Amino acid sequence: MGSTKISRRSALLGTAGAAGAVAALPATAQAAPSGPPTASGHLYEIGTGRQRVLIGGVAASVLSWQVDGQEMLLTHDPDDVGEGYQGKTILPWANRIDHGSYTFDGEELQVAINEPDRDTALHGLMSFVEWSPVRHRSDSVVLEHVLPPDYGYPFQLAFRIEYRVDDRGFASTLHATNVGRRPAPFGTANHTYLAAAPGTSVDDIVLEIPADTYYEVDDRLIPTGTAPVDGTDYDFRTARPIARTTMDTAFTGLHHTGGEAVVRFRRPDVDVELWVDENHRYLQVYTDDDPSTDRPARAGLTVEPMTLAPNAFVTGDGLIVLRPGQTHTGSWGYRLA
Repeated sequence: MGSTKISRRSALLGTAGAAGAVAALPATAQAAPSGPPTASGHLYEIGTGRQRVLIGGVAASVLSWQVDGQEMLLTHDPDDVGEGYQGKTILPWANRIDHGSYTFDGEELQVAINEPDRDTALHGLMSFVEWSPVRHRSDSVVLEHVLPPDYGYPFQLAFRIEYRVDDRGFASTLHATNVGRRPAPFGTANHTYLAAAPGTSVDDIVLEIPADTYYEVDDRLIPTGTAPVDGTDYDFRTARPIARTTMDTAFTGLHHTGGEAVVRFRRPDVDVELWVDENHRYLQVYTDDDPSTDRPARAGLTVEPMTLAPNAFVTGDGLIVLRPGQTHTGSWGYRLA
């Protein structure tokens, strides 16, 4: 899915030597962060016209999207750690690995359990890692990070992400390159929440999701199978209010038209679209019913663009396998409708 062979490892992330190391970028390509880091890392503001976006270096997070000064996202102060993975780029897997154990290329592997109540490994290894700046311009920022191998994930991947703003919204493009010596399992997502309109909840959002299929799950949110959305509470193929529907639900069978699948949100005050490219064939929708902070429940909605299904490291559903030297590229974004 979306993987292309590159002829030189110098593409995107510097030149890799025979041992798979990534050389430093030329000094002229580097961008020094400004100001001291926050709990969300160094901050990078980009904008044009009515649009302003704030990116945090930790997890290459989307911390703010403002249109005419109005905040569109359910987010947190950069000096707070936040909760619910708000805005984070999720790597090198998204969602859960059941019991944190998986088998790849004949090797049994175990990653740390970070969701003990469900006995799962949740949202990868980079949710609290600071990315380094490559380029910061008025309307775009490029960050990168090289993930070294460890006992549970003995693979070496290099990532570069660009956020860009235009007159309608912002877009994210992620490049993931295998700079190691062996094939690597991989997947990614983003965990940005769209806020409900001021004084309302997600109940008041009219939602359209172009997905034919959803994942049934057990009490630990591990998929047990798929089912058609037809005739269920999860059928949003025709736009309708969320009302009291609760979701922590993955969808697939997306309809891509002209290279995009588009989720539409009609708030009482504004219409917004989330678009994903053809390398994102899964969405995780969460109606924020059980926030762990003092904020009201159902104050925002996350629709996560995902390249793989929940528990894909175990099932292989949507799993991307990057060969040495291979790059995967995927894009998504938010815009005014």
